[in-house]
Amino acid sequence: MPGKTATATRTTAAAEGDVTVLLIGMRINRFWAVHHWLPVLLAMPRMLRELAQDPERGLLSHVLLTASPRTYYVVQYWESKEKLYRYAHSPDMFHHRAWAIINRKERKGKVRGHVGLWHEAYVVPEGSYESVYADMPAFGLAAAHGQVPLERRGKRARDRFAYRSEKAAWKRAEKRVVAPGKAADGV
Repeated sequence: MPGKTATATRTTAAAEGDVTVLLIGMRINRFWAVHHWLPVLLAMPRMLRELAQDPERGLLSHVLLTASPRTYYVVQYWESKEKLYRYAHSPDMFHHRAWAIINRKERKGKVRGHVGLWHEAYVVPEGSYESVYADMPAFGLAAAHGQVPLERRGKRARDRFAYRSEKAAWKRAEKRVVAPGKAADGV
């Protein structure tokens, strides 16, 4: 990881609250059809640059990865699913134009089978994620949300899963408040 300094210690991500993760990628189905898959491959860096120029859009961090010589993808960490949706549907952003081109080509039968596209989006509630980084610069979730010494969240995975931020503690306390006239069990 050029330009990043590794910490000679164990850390964990400083994420609090829900975490929004998008996995998005492509698969080259026919290598000879370069004119179909190369524009798709080049579109993602353009979208990432666009998002980097406007941090208010909500992309916190990303990691470019390859699964094979055919499959390339990006793990993206977002502020919220709402900001992810807003970017995806914003007519003034490149993503919207790129999908319009792909949809037009599909309707004409010009891209079927040459390149595969996919994405998976997750909203992971606090208490359902944990991380550990040993002698690593900030990476993945820690690059998106910062990193803290491991001891601050717990040395064991179960302790990090059990960690709750003050914000989450307040939300749980609010849910336990019983409405007038109702029993604590909701009856």
